[in-house]
Amino acid sequence: MQIPSDLRYSSDHEWAKSTGDVVRIGITDYAQDALGDVVFVDLPKVGATLNAGATLGEVESTKSVSEIYAPVGGTVSAVNAQLSSSPELVNSDPYGEGWICEITTSGATEFEALLDAAAYQTLTNN
Repeated sequence: MQIPSDLRYSSDHEWAKSTGDVVRIGITDYAQDALGDVVFVDLPKVGATLNAGATLGEVESTKSVSEIYAPVGGTVSAVNAQLSSSPELVNSDPYGEGWICEITTSGATEFEALLDAAAYQTLTNN
């Protein structure tokens, strides 16, 4: 299982990558593996305002439907439209082409409070 050291993680198995005030979000390799083959991703609406911990969308797989939670609060500034026609990118490249959305935040406090790679590895017992 991949756990890139340059990302932060939520206990709900989302990853976050900060570039200034913009945080890119996706689900972790651990989460996509547990879900199985992803067949649909319900993306948030650009312009939506979310609080940290709020549901931002859903991932549907051949096994189940799982909610995706915002690891940070802010305004959705971009979504990965590729997932509408190629939801399997969440499985094949969860930390790259399989990203879900970007949220513009008003500060780094929530991002800094997320788990680092070592803490996430401990959480997943790998």
